[in-house]
Amino acid sequence: MLSSIHTAEHYTWGNQCDGWHLLKTDSLSVIQENMPPGTAEQPHFHTRAQQLFYILSGTATFTVEEKEITVQANECLHIAPGVKHHIENRGAANLQFLVISEPKSHGDRVALP
Repeated sequence: MLSSIHTAEHYTWGNQCDGWHLLKTDSLSVIQENMPPGTAEQPHFHTRAQQLFYILSGTATFTVEEKEITVQANECLHIAPGVKHHIENRGAANLQFLVISEPKSHGDRVALP
């Protein structure tokens, strides 16, 4: 099945962030996301899903269990189930990335303060 941000199901989240479901099954999810400068995701964890964040463009700042990790374009970061994390775009350009979740992470998210 051919998919792109032009044909995939689109959604918005946070403050002007976009996501496109490139693959949406119960066992595997592939989403392309875009975060404008100065945006951040709420800290959270997933009880079952593991995730791989692959940065397409820009620089991502992750906080993983209180540790800051910078991930550049063409690099990726794996997050195991149960690990507290969130992503921020502190840069001046849009941050574009893929988030691959196994199984799907929607409905498996526990928000943190």
